[in-house]
This record gives sequence, structure tokens and C-alpha cells, in this order.
Amino acid sequence: MNHFAMKDGALHAEEVAIADIAAAVGTPFYCYSTATLERHYRVFAEAFSDVDATVCYALKANGNQAILRILAALGAGGDVVSGGELKQALAAGMAPERIVFSGVGKTVDEINFALECGILQFNIESVPEMEVLSSLAVARGLRAPMALRVNPDVDAKTHAKISTGLRQNKFGIAAEDAAAVARAAAGLEGVSLIGLAMHIGSQLTDLGPFELAFTRLAELTRALRADGHAIERLDLGGGLGIRYRDETPPLPEAYAAMVKRTTAGLGCRLLLEPGRMMVGNAGIMVTRVIYVKYSGGRRFVIVDGAMNDLLRPAMYDAYHQIETAIAPPDDDIASPADIVGPICETSDSFARDRPLATVAAGDLLVVRTAGAYGAVMASSYNLRPLIPEVLVNGDRFAIIRRRPGFDEMTALQSLPDWLDESRPAKRGAA
Repeated sequence: MNHFAMKDGALHAEEVAIADIAAAVGTPFYCYSTATLERHYRVFAEAFSDVDATVCYALKANGNQAILRILAALGAGGDVVSGGELKQALAAGMAPERIVFSGVGKTVDEINFALECGILQFNIESVPEMEVLSSLAVARGLRAPMALRVNPDVDAKTHAKISTGLRQNKFGIAAEDAAAVARAAAGLEGVSLIGLAMHIGSQLTDLGPFELAFTRLAELTRALRADGHAIERLDLGGGLGIRYRDETPPLPEAYAAMVKRTTAGLGCRLLLEPGRMMVGNAGIMVTRVIYVKYSGGRRFVIVDGAMNDLLRPAMYDAYHQIETAIAPPDDDIASPADIVGPICETSDSFARDRPLATVAAGDLLVVRTAGAYGAVMASSYNLRPLIPEVLVNGDRFAIIRRRPGFDEMTALQSLPDWLDESRPAKRGAA
């Protein structure tokens, strides 16, 4: 469920017409619904209300501070994968004791900052990382709480680029090596092994891979406890899918029931890291038609949004529902269109042969389910500015990230002192 709906023939975000936002901020832009975010968090959290569980929202899905403040106010912690995300989570009001630091390549500076903050736990992905964490903690007179991220070699049956739980993926420690790594951890002065972690991939629409992975994690928990390790927490990651097209992902209640069944009797605190399912369909991208071109028997609808604004279709061949912001006339017949952006790449395409109503230059199109892995993956390729993000709350809206100007975009660039700005660079001598 989301709060983007047609009212009197015009698409609204809650009580605000999308066309009114476009007139105020220009296009393209992202738009998020507060009511949708709040509903998604509550439905997920309530499904785990009868067990000891902490929801640690995965910032990588959407790290805008306004989004984080909404979730933090509801009780969410954070799952971060960089020092920048940790700073953003803290700035948004997420308590450090509810923040987990994941990620396969934590730097010394990032680890030191997280130790200084006193976060809930580090999810460790390799022996070298564990040794660095221990040495940095010892230097501060600390024992860092850590969980081993285990790679269970389970096929998530999702897109290959977002599958993270197979043996050939870069993530985690092979399950068969976990006992040896746990013994090594016990010999280090600066770490305290208190849990196990796992994340097998993103956009899963079947509970089967989750259940297999969590069952293996429970078995490993019992085995490590038998070896004398006090495993008190299980971080189950995220990955629960959402509907982009015709998927039928499990409801949070069904997911929670499976989690409780596979972890029953362990007495562990559960850490859960939803990202996409919180913000995915709480956001849309709005773009305006620049031209309609007919060529080679095809209809190309060229819009001002591009792959640098929303990378998922180009990177993952991802499907997003696309519709007009104003309802077409009843007698309009949708016909195939290629909806493409202005960037000089063939991959700058949002849809091919997609049924679309008759449109003309100036019309607004809406790309649905763009709240996750949209703005966070954007770039300024072709020197295109990052697009605004807008948050709606009832009948109000506000810009929560503005569009930068050209001078701001280039302010980080500088010329070396040997280049003379007043004349072309000299060519080599003949």
C-alpha cells in the first residue's frame, strides 16, 4: 500500500498534486510520502512486537536525513555500511546503541569513529578486519562487540548483482570456517564475539531461501555455543522484496512467522535490517516529456530524467511502472513507447515497448516505486545536477535535498598552478 493516488484526474502524493510540486521545484525530482513510510515501519515492527527484536533500517536504500528522522522517531535504529552513513544516522537522531556497522571493507578511520560512538555491534566479514578491529579497540581500552557475518551459500533466487549469500560472493565468512574464526576471536583482547549475522540478498519474493539460510544460522548458533561461545544476537539482515510489476512478495507477518519458527528456543535478540521494503514504494520519480520522436517504426518519449537520476533500469534491467501524472482521456488508447533519457548512452532507457498513453512535450510522467536505490545511487554524469528530493506530509511538502547549481557542482575542482587560465596549454616542442 502507498499514498500516491489519482484524485480528480490528477496524481497526488497524499493531499498534494504532483503537478503542483513540479511547478514549484522543476523536474525531474523525487517525491516521498510520510504516511507510507510510517505505515511500512509500523507494519513491519508490529510483526515482531512479541519477541526481542530491533529494527535497524538499512541506510543504503535511502539515506536522506528527513527519511531517517521519520524512522528514528518511530524507534528505528540503523544498519550502516560507511562512515558517512554512520554520521548521517547519528545526525538524524538514531541512537548509537541501535546502530550496526556492516560492510565488507571498513577502513581504520571508519572503525575508529564507530568505536568512539559506541555503536551496538560490528558485523565482521573477514579475519583481517577482525584483527584490525581488535587492535584499534585495545588502543582505546575497549572490547568491541562483534558478530561474524556468515555466508551460508544459499541462492537467494534474485538478480545476480544483488545476491550476496553464495560462496562466490565477496560477502561474509564461509559457514564451514565460522568455528575456526570464532576460536580466533576468543584469543583477541579487543573483540567480544556476541552474535552471528547474515544477509543473503535483496528483493527476495520467496521465503524459501530465507528459511534455509536462517535454519543454517540457527544450527551454527547451537554448534558455537557448544564450543563455549556466548552467541546472544542474530542479525538476519534484510532483503524482503516489494512489488514493482507483478511480484507477490510475502507480507511482513508471514516473514516474521518464519523468522520466529527458525529461531525458536535460541533466546537470541534479533536484529532486522529492512531497507527497500520500508522506502521502495514510498517514493516516486517525476520527469517531464521533452520530445516525442517517431523513428524506425518506434515511438521514443524523451524525458528530462535520466540514468544518472535513476540507475536501476540501466544497471539491473529493473522494471518500474511508468504512468502519466494526469489521467488520459477515456478514449485514449495506450500504445508502445520507448521511454528514454537525454544522456548519450543507449542504456539511458527507462522502458522499452511499454504501453503508454498519448503524451506530448511538457507532460509529466511518474516512475513508481523509486524510493529505494534511487536518489542514493544518483550521479552528476554529463554534468547533470543531482535532482531534488521532496517530502510530502498530508497537504504540505518541502524540499529535503535541493538541486545544486553549476558553480556548486564544479566548486570541488581546481586547476594546478602550472596551468595558465588565460591561454591554451602549450604543446610539446617540435
